[in-house]
Amino acid sequence: MADKYPVEQADLHIPELQELARVLQDGLGENFESVSVNVVDCPDLTQEPFTLAASGICGKSCLADAGGPPYLIPTPQINKTYSIDKIANEVGMPGAFALGAGAGHYQYVGTVAELMPNVQLGSECTHEKNLTHMSKVIPEDDSYKVEKYQSTNCSLMVNLFLSEGKPGKVLEIKASKRKGPENFVTCMRKTLQTKYGDKPVGMGGTFVMEKGKAKIHIMPEFSKTPITSNEDVNNWLKFYEMKAPLIALSVFVSNDPGLDLRVEHSHCFSHHGDGGHYHYDVTPDEVSYLGYYVPAEKIYRVDRPQATHKIGRDD
Repeated sequence: MADKYPVEQADLHIPELQELARVLQDGLGENFESVSVNVVDCPDLTQEPFTLAASGICGKSCLADAGGPPYLIPTPQINKTYSIDKIANEVGMPGAFALGAGAGHYQYVGTVAELMPNVQLGSECTHEKNLTHMSKVIPEDDSYKVEKYQSTNCSLMVNLFLSEGKPGKVLEIKASKRKGPENFVTCMRKTLQTKYGDKPVGMGGTFVMEKGKAKIHIMPEFSKTPITSNEDVNNWLKFYEMKAPLIALSVFVSNDPGLDLRVEHSHCFSHHGDGGHYHYDVTPDEVSYLGYYVPAEKIYRVDRPQATHKIGRDD
């Protein structure tokens, strides 16, 4: 963010954690055979299986949605670049713990990449701990590679949950044996949408898909022709089945308060070479999820595209 981009903001509805636990217990129960949602002390998320850059996800918090699919589709605007450090400063949270999902910085990577921000920011754009990963397609054989990413720059779009990274009370969400059509995150988002309507509830956190396999996409090199439909998007993206354990960094909001948001975005990484944009599990009888989430206090819209559309939002 070399320039100062316009920033809009909206307050989010913040239900009590015990209320959220009851609501999500009921909603997830319609989609999974086994569900447990409880308010607990946040475990040390720097430890396995999560391996995050901060021990907790509590304290002051917000969501930030920068850029978006309209900067990728129909043709990429690679001049649209962002710095997670500067976004944190813009929204009044310098030194925050940032996690989420976005696109790697094109010039830094040299190609298109899925980005899994996982960084404890410091002061004056120093990083106390940067455990961010990225995944990219190898064009020679359409294989993929997941590797560490030591920058906080990104291109085109990024969805972030920013917090003080402190211990505290969180929602512990367990779900296994999917019986319904929705993925883990979409089921939570739609449950909150049904309950709270036009009062937006924003959530951020992490989950591990402990067992099973998931459908994951990775963006290949930019399309040589304009993308004009979701069918074009699916024909361009590279899809893979990837195996557990997958560590996901997850952001969603139940309802868009008029900011042209991407309402749901989760990217995952692993320590066995898998990672990318999470769609859904493909082994419903086997799958098992463990997640920790908290509600955010505000949402910030950074550099909202003026020419917009709903293509490629996966929601």
